[in-house]
Amino acid sequence: MLEGIVRDSITKPAVKALRKDGYLIANIYGKGLENISAAFKRNEFIKYLKNKTTVTFDVKVGGNTLKVVVQEYQKCPITSDLLHVDLMVAQAGVRTSYKIPVFTTGSAKGLKNKGLLMLHTRRIPVKCKIEDLPNGITLDVTNLDTGDNILIRDITLPETVDCYLDPRVPVVGVIKAK
Repeated sequence: MLEGIVRDSITKPAVKALRKDGYLIANIYGKGLENISAAFKRNEFIKYLKNKTTVTFDVKVGGNTLKVVVQEYQKCPITSDLLHVDLMVAQAGVRTSYKIPVFTTGSAKGLKNKGLLMLHTRRIPVKCKIEDLPNGITLDVTNLDTGDNILIRDITLPETVDCYLDPRVPVVGVIKAK
């Protein structure tokens, strides 16, 4: 479980001091809940997120244990360091928006024809209850040749999960290398 601290002050000097001490600034929010300004050790947070197997994970802030989902994050444009993260509390029975990751399996046959595998969309936005949320979408790319794509309409999602992207949006494809 990831442990964090509640931030007392949200002023700019306080945020800079926390970042200097190696903390990642976070906001935790949810429907009908009071927002929590928190901070996590940056390296612990990144290690924990790399090793998690589900979309949701538990955090402990101020004595409360919450099940959360990463909704948004901000990186420094120069150093690519993680600066800020928004965590949404995953409440049972509440239908809300989530972003689920896309994974690929296999080796596309278009790679042998000097093609490049492009993952156009890394996370697909869906709307569902947390109980129905899939941990990810795995796509088999072995039959993709140069110029072929897998579109949103080609993905089968459970009936209780709705994707609100245009069905013509490509998720993964093989493009011709120049």
